Amino acid sequence: MDADASRRAKFTRIILAYPFALLTAGILVNLLLFGVTPAIVALPEPAVVVALSISAVLLLGNHTWLMTSTELTRLKYNMHATPEEWAASDYAREDVSTKGQQELERHHNAHRNTTENVVYFGILAALVSITSPVALAVQVWGLGFAIGRIGHSFSYLAGLDGLRGIAMSISLASLYGLASYLVISWLI
Repeated sequence: MDADASRRAKFTRIILAYPFALLTAGILVNLLLFGVTPAIVALPEPAVVVALSISAVLLLGNHTWLMTSTELTRLKYNMHATPEEWAASDYAREDVSTKGQQELERHHNAHRNTTENVVYFGILAALVSITSPVALAVQVWGLGFAIGRIGHSFSYLAGLDGLRGIAMSISLASLYGLASYLVISWLI
């Protein structure tokens, strides 16, 4: 096996094990640190609502930042969002530099990735919040997710791959933490 094939095999194993490692970590933290309580459907306690409110405000700030930086990138490279905007401008799509296209794609990818993850967070956070969770679990997983997403957006836009991986791991571990908390609370 040549060096490239060996490297690919190694990274394939890492990629396949990664979500299971994060899920296992989430389960262990829930069981050993937070102590999962049985699910009882009820209105959430104030500490849970506060944690999720702070998370939502941080995620809205992240969205605003991504939206604004995307528009600033369009402005910098003379790009437009709609055919009507292109028609009304003095520029054509083919005039956009390769760098401009790459930067807009980077912003779109960062925005899309965040949106995809926030959908799952919203569903999980809503469900966990009404099952009488341990407030500390929601605080850690909810705020961890929001902070991880902000770190991911920053590092993605800045081209800092190592930091992006760490931030992605924090936000994914938070999603798996919420999901596993929910499942365990229904099983005990």
